[in-house]
Amino acid sequence: MHSQTRKETSCLVLSFSKQISHYCSYLYGYTMAHKRFNKWEMPHIEHGKPTKWNWLVLYPDGLTLGSHTDIGAYTLLVAKHGIEIEDEVQIGSHCAIYSYSTIDGKAGKVVLKKNCRVGTHSSVMPGVTIGENSIVGAHSFVIKDVPPNTTVVGVPAKPIKKLNNL
Repeated sequence: MHSQTRKETSCLVLSFSKQISHYCSYLYGYTMAHKRFNKWEMPHIEHGKPTKWNWLVLYPDGLTLGSHTDIGAYTLLVAKHGIEIEDEVQIGSHCAIYSYSTIDGKAGKVVLKKNCRVGTHSSVMPGVTIGENSIVGAHSFVIKDVPPNTTVVGVPAKPIKKLNNL
């Protein structure tokens, strides 16, 4: 009985320790993002012309861009049928986000919810919503909605981890 109580206590301590660690990581990331974006400004966007940070938008009238977003160089946003990027979203370099696909003719608004992150070299296809606080791993191909607080990876992207909602 005594050893079982000790095991239960150590499991509780380990679980609590992990929660504190996740929370501290969240706070550190939040603080670093806000330090990095102290002077964030809405970029000047023209159809087919790179921004000063070297990412490109086709059909910019279809793009809704939230504040404190971070879009990596050489990323393509095809907003013909709408792309909504909410506040504090991060998109890695060399990504492609399509609201229209010339391969299969699919079309639909893409929504990147607040504080989600899309890893480098990933593609997001038409009609997809990536949930709040979710993470898309590098080199992933997203063809289905990603629930909030979820990490997805792969081709096609599949959930691998549910994140703590802190």
